[in-house]
Amino acid sequence: MDLSLEVRPLDGFQVVEVAGEIDVYTAPRLREALADLIESGHHFVIVDVEHVDFLDSTGLGVLVGGLKRVRANDGTLDVVCTRERLLKIFEITGLAKVFGIYPSVDDALRAHHD
Repeated sequence: MDLSLEVRPLDGFQVVEVAGEIDVYTAPRLREALADLIESGHHFVIVDVEHVDFLDSTGLGVLVGGLKRVRANDGTLDVVCTRERLLKIFEITGLAKVFGIYPSVDDALRAHHD
């Protein structure tokens, strides 16, 4: 399974829609996409993993790295996820308390605009 990435601007945020598997082989592509966004001045990012079938520790590391980078610039990195299997990974690792995790992109946006 491959990884597909689509980035689009929305309401002051950059939404990164990810599909496929985020593992040791594909995670560098996600890391590069996040680094490019952040380096070009986009510090408010939403990563949508609704269509991700597999996420390993390498993928989690990429998300944490992205979060550290945006926070260094007073930004945010939220995750859109309703998939039980992925939510469990965030809970078990304690990252559910670190990331803003929302059921939809709209919910993530609303959380910042309220």
